[in-house]
Amino acid sequence: MSDAAVSPAVNEDDAALATPFVKCLVPLIRAQDSCGSWESKSDAELLADFIVTRKQRRAIPVIGDPDPDVLWRLHMFYTAMGLAIEEHSGLVTPPMTKMKPMGASDDCVLRPGGWSLCRDIHRFGFETLRKLAEAGTKPVDDATAATEAGSGVAPA
Repeated sequence: MSDAAVSPAVNEDDAALATPFVKCLVPLIRAQDSCGSWESKSDAELLADFIVTRKQRRAIPVIGDPDPDVLWRLHMFYTAMGLAIEEHSGLVTPPMTKMKPMGASDDCVLRPGGWSLCRDIHRFGFETLRKLAEAGTKPVDDATAATEAGSGVAPA
């Protein structure tokens, strides 16, 4: 394979790894490594579990219970989002996620729009590192803009 064919994807991954959101996510994940087994992994290798291609997504059943690893990745994603918002605005923004199997509660059915999220949560992931970075960066930028617009209200 020529360098020209690899270059755009590599540059795209490097750009994604340089975003403030991913720079919050990677250390957060590394902090969870109590045994040191991830020390030798690159940032891209560490984030590989967040990448779920269309082919992989199709292989996962439409409805199913998420395994603990998926729930952990989901929690890390939203915690990193909160850390990035805090870094930009100075306001503490912890995530409020508590996931449990769908059979234990009707909350997913009762909330408008919540059904598809709960139904698909076991398929949580992104096509590429760039899409992961975009999915985390957009809400961080939106929240930062909202806190700046209401700067007198947020600290109260």
